[in-house]
Amino acid sequence: MTEGTPTPPRPRRFRIAHLAEAKHHGEPLTMLTAYDSMVASIIDRAGVDMILVGDSIGTTVFGDSNTLGVELADMVRATKSVANGTQRALIVSDLPFATYETGPAQAFESASQLIKAGANAVKLEGGVRVAEQIRTLVSNGIPVIAHIGFTPQSENTLSGPRVQGRGDDAADRVVEDAVAVQEAGAAAVVLEMVPADLASRITSILEIPTIGIGAGPETDGQVLVWSDMAGMTDWQPSFVQVFGQVGEALSKASTDYVAAVKSRSFPTREHSF
Repeated sequence: MTEGTPTPPRPRRFRIAHLAEAKHHGEPLTMLTAYDSMVASIIDRAGVDMILVGDSIGTTVFGDSNTLGVELADMVRATKSVANGTQRALIVSDLPFATYETGPAQAFESASQLIKAGANAVKLEGGVRVAEQIRTLVSNGIPVIAHIGFTPQSENTLSGPRVQGRGDDAADRVVEDAVAVQEAGAAAVVLEMVPADLASRITSILEIPTIGIGAGPETDGQVLVWSDMAGMTDWQPSFVQVFGQVGEALSKASTDYVAAVKSRSFPTREHSF
């Protein structure tokens, strides 16, 4: 942040233009996932800037081992639900696997369904290889958040969740991807599982904001899967900080409920009509 430059007031509704403003003023950006209205309303009230309706719904909600089985219809329904629970945050929806890769026409057809469902922007994975898709979406009024580094939809090609950009050649390819998505018109770019020094380098090169996940502390913002952040499960990736123990609290509440019903201490007359 430039010394003496005041931080702008928080917008009533966070919009795509506020991404560039945040980068200019050095204000860190926040993003969390959500897949339904209930969770979206909670994190929206907490003041998060962006809600990502992620294809991580496949692993966190559906119980799949990866995101590859998520359908566009799943994302449309989840986007509608999140939109119903959101008043302030910018809603970004993932384009799932096999809904944009063949070219700009496919990407626009898929993205337009997410926008109609309530998304304010879409996210798609890849750098140079999807630059034309990004350019077409942006030129047709659909804001895009890019996603480079480790891209989960390519996990079979990448041999699983591995840090990307180690070594000079690999780092240069990630930088090339970052520049390509910016030149294509992306409003921001997610950097997933790249070395912190490389993420810092990319952040300094780009004019658009970088949103890190497992990319160190020097990106312009951070994104986490809400259930990881809130401690819903026993395991989280090593780059996650757990900010609550929601899973433990839900387990205790459920155990107490079962015990109360079994002992006939619930319901009582005060819970009756």
